[in-house]
Amino acid sequence: MDKLQKMISEKSVVIFSKNSCCMSHTIKTLFLDLGVNPTIYELDEINRGKEIEQALAQLGCSPTVPVVFIGGQLVGGANQVMSLHLNRSLIPMLKRVGAIWL
Repeated sequence: MDKLQKMISEKSVVIFSKNSCCMSHTIKTLFLDLGVNPTIYELDEINRGKEIEQALAQLGCSPTVPVVFIGGQLVGGANQVMSLHLNRSLIPMLKRVGAIWL
């Protein structure tokens, strides 16, 4: 859990993902299209990925990918991120943490 907290707090936007997950691809594409340079951890490729996935589950993340943190705070998965984007709350949130300068 300490390792997870360190990973989350080091960058303004952190995405936990798996290459095999189509929703992860969608969320990564959204952030890149918005001009964000997120830190992306591919849990199916990194050491201790299963361990990190279990820690995400303990935080209440279900499913465990994709999971997005903005400014060190858990935003949630694909549904939550898309809801924020559709109600025009995502971009102001990204601006507040310095992830974009639109």
